[in-house]
Amino acid sequence: SIGKGFPLARALGDKRLAMADPGAVPAGRYGRAALVSLGVWNAVAPKVVHAENVRAALALVARGEAAAGIVYATDARATRGVRVVGVFPSGTHPPITYPVALLQTATSADAEPFRRFLISREGKAIFARYGFAAR
Repeated sequence: SIGKGFPLARALGDKRLAMADPGAVPAGRYGRAALVSLGVWNAVAPKVVHAENVRAALALVARGEAAAGIVYATDARATRGVRVVGVFPSGTHPPITYPVALLQTATSADAEPFRRFLISREGKAIFARYGFAAR
């Protein structure tokens, strides 16, 4: 179970932890924030291999070049050869959001109906089916 002081460094042993670069990628910032909040960042930091993005971190895990990775659960579920083994508790990292917006200069008549569909009951059900929580 992932919780305060969980023994991630010990579980990794001499293996690596893949994650997106916290200095450049939001997912890396979320991951680092969670590890700091849980009090394990200092023990784990030497084992971290920084990837260019989440997909690259996930690929390191899928190829066996890292024992574990901090990635979006939705990406992990869609990737063969990997499985989700834990989820960081809410409140250990900033909320992960994907906003939707329409440009004031948008000219497509379909833009507003599409936005309404995304936030409709049907749209939210599709998001939920793929692991996203829609508000």
